[in-house]
Amino acid sequence: MSAPTSARTDTATTPPRRIADLPGPRGLPLLGNALQLKPRSIHLQMESWARKYGPCFRVQMANKPVVVFSDHAVIADILRERPDTFRRPAITAEVSIELDGPPGVFLAEGTHWRKQRRMVMQAFAPHAIKAYFPLLNKVGARLEKRWMQAAQQGASIDLGADLKRFTVDVIAGLAFGAEVNTVETGDDVIQEHMEVVLSGVARRSFMPFPYWRYFKLKADRELEHSSAEFRRAVNGFVAEARAEMAANPALAANPSNLLHAMIAATDQPDSGLGDLDVVGNVTTMLLAGEDTTASVLGWLVWLLHTNPEAMRRVQAELDQHVPDVEHMTLAQADALDYIDACAHEAMRLKPAAPFIPLQAVKDTQVAGIALPAETLLWCVMRHDTMDKQYFPLAQQFDPERWLEGGGGARGVHLPFGGGPRMCPGRYLSLLEIKVAIAALLRRFNIASLEAADGLPPEEVMGFVMGPAPMRMRLTPR
Repeated sequence: MSAPTSARTDTATTPPRRIADLPGPRGLPLLGNALQLKPRSIHLQMESWARKYGPCFRVQMANKPVVVFSDHAVIADILRERPDTFRRPAITAEVSIELDGPPGVFLAEGTHWRKQRRMVMQAFAPHAIKAYFPLLNKVGARLEKRWMQAAQQGASIDLGADLKRFTVDVIAGLAFGAEVNTVETGDDVIQEHMEVVLSGVARRSFMPFPYWRYFKLKADRELEHSSAEFRRAVNGFVAEARAEMAANPALAANPSNLLHAMIAATDQPDSGLGDLDVVGNVTTMLLAGEDTTASVLGWLVWLLHTNPEAMRRVQAELDQHVPDVEHMTLAQADALDYIDACAHEAMRLKPAAPFIPLQAVKDTQVAGIALPAETLLWCVMRHDTMDKQYFPLAQQFDPERWLEGGGGARGVHLPFGGGPRMCPGRYLSLLEIKVAIAALLRRFNIASLEAADGLPPEEVMGFVMGPAPMRMRLTPR
């Protein structure tokens, strides 16, 4: 294994390279490579170019150069230097603000991000998640019941839709203590608005020109309507939580949900935060938590279905540790080591975030390349994770590489990002995955699972990268 590459170089002995000197694909006048990058498959094109042009190259997006990195060690160095040297692209925050969405910890920068981070980390602390775990089990039991009805009727299941119902109910319950219950009622109004907002923000963030500031298409009007409806719902949840805490001051010390915990943290004298920050982070939790975890679960179910031996081991582990999903304990969830390994292997092969876009805050250098302030960066996260140098038989689904002694290169695999801005909800996400897999495979076998065309599901890039829609049929075990 070769020595890792450092993002920093000794500028006293090595003159920095210019962006214009980097290799990259040829483009068109004025448009650059914009027409070669399709939003639904943009990650695949960047990965293809990384294999062709090497660990650092240049892509032209209209009049803006984008510097692309695919070396995991360089990317890790870049992520460690957030938020002081690098930030998320300003356009994403601008799009959110235009939709009256206050930036949460995902989009906040600098000092404001540090204050929000403290608030969010208190809400996601392990002891807090432990207190919310029974609600997670309750939602898992609902999902199991829904699937049992489908199995007994021989009905086809829209896997992606059901997984999103599960994650919406979990996040809404944990965040607000609210019984949204889309799993049983099928009332997907909140979920539908979330889908429109997620896809709309992603679409606008990739546009080379902000046309919507001058004229609006039907999709833009739908986006603005859904954003307003979603924001109204979140504001209502925050107002209700405020009223609950006013009526019961003990909730400040012993919060019953994440929203209570964030409000309590905000009310600390030195927090520097207010209800607008709470709204921003509740919105972030719902939008990011719903799509990301559901996408990972969709890919994991597909990979288990196509790898029967791994499926057998998962079911054996569940038989040993989880007699009942609804009364599953945190200790039982923590004992599911093989399912945890399967989740990490699914995220290696099919990451929800196959790239991380960034922007330089100030003039800097990375890997010997001079990057002026405002330069856009693109970190390809699924390059070295598919390299046999780090992962033997890299194309294969092999969960054992993540078990003790299995040789998984954890420093290469960064499914939750890295550095100070690593995802604060990673522990909760892994618990959601374990509960959903227990709901599926403790009592069922998968009789069939396929995309509409009968082929393996395509990778579809939206706000995150998920599988194309799949239909599933179950039989009771």
